[in-house]
Amino acid sequence: MKTPSQQSGLPEQERAAVAELGERVKELKCLYEVAAVFADRRESLRECLARVVSVLPAACRFPDRAVASLRLDGLVVASPGAPLASAALRISAPLRVAGRERGEMVLAYSDPPVDDSLPPEARVAEHFLAEERALLEAVARQVGVFVAGVEADRHRTDMEATLRHADRLATIGQLAAGVAHELNEPLGNVLGFAQLAFKVADVPAQVRTDLGRIADAALHGREIIRKLLVFARQAPASKQPTTINAVVEEAMFLLEAGCENPGVRFVRDLGAGLPDIAADPVQVRQVVTNLVINAMQAIAGAGTITVRTTVVGSAVVLSVADTGSGMTPEVLRRVFDPFFTTKDVGQGTGLGLAVVQGIVAGHGGSIEVESEPARGSVFRVRLPVHAAASVRIR
Repeated sequence: MKTPSQQSGLPEQERAAVAELGERVKELKCLYEVAAVFADRRESLRECLARVVSVLPAACRFPDRAVASLRLDGLVVASPGAPLASAALRISAPLRVAGRERGEMVLAYSDPPVDDSLPPEARVAEHFLAEERALLEAVARQVGVFVAGVEADRHRTDMEATLRHADRLATIGQLAAGVAHELNEPLGNVLGFAQLAFKVADVPAQVRTDLGRIADAALHGREIIRKLLVFARQAPASKQPTTINAVVEEAMFLLEAGCENPGVRFVRDLGAGLPDIAADPVQVRQVVTNLVINAMQAIAGAGTITVRTTVVGSAVVLSVADTGSGMTPEVLRRVFDPFFTTKDVGQGTGLGLAVVQGIVAGHGGSIEVESEPARGSVFRVRLPVHAAASVRIR
């Protein structure tokens, strides 16, 4: 390609052709660099999009004064230069991902010499070539395809992790059910014989104390077996129309009375006129109890536990929030895993939240949790409204 000094000696038509060829070369180089960014997926999505935005200004006729930006949902990246909000001239192209518009790409000049005598359309046409508009639209289409591919890969990875987790839970559930049934009979014998021996006259005090400890240990073992059966969904639920506020009140009465931490404050925010749910009240009470006890254990000193009920669509939502220590992302990922616990050895079985998840799933509901270290946790349980009640509230 000829240099500007060499071009000055060329006829006007030839100079225009050389200039146009130079513009096309810049556009092709831009497309090549954008394709190179998409071919290398080692960086994060934001970093890839920032690299794409950084190469766009060089494809403009006046690259030293051009700026570019990209908006995807709440993510905004821009090339170095003046803020686009103050740009006098700009062109844009919609950013569509899987057929849905989710943002835009913008090319602009931050401080171009503007001829006020020209209408806005003519000013834009004076600074932006039709090919530059086509280039921006082409890059926007490539970005949309790239983002759709990244999100599809991420969704596939999440689904694979979910399936692996479900498979592990199914295996553990089968193992737990087998172990529970095998242990139930010998534990019952231990408890029965301990209680019989306890009734024998003239039993020494120390032996009586030891028998009491044996009976307590056997009862504790049976409670763990019951939790294992609930987790494995071997314990049938007796579903009936249930008023969740009444269940919460019953559970909270005992929990507040048995709380040993005087610094814990309980707050109830129970919605009025909630529809009934189709549930086993005993199991729902266990859900409330486990979540509140979990919240109590998360508060070392003073704190607040808020139990709230409301209705959202065709589901009643029970939430238990605490101002306790919260959870790290690593703990949060494993919080519903059976036998996972952060407590000391002998302080917990790691079945409490796994049982809660099993009960909620058995009722056709869902449970989610939000937590941050030092900012507490919120568990939200959604349970479907009873069929007859759902007809009344429509």
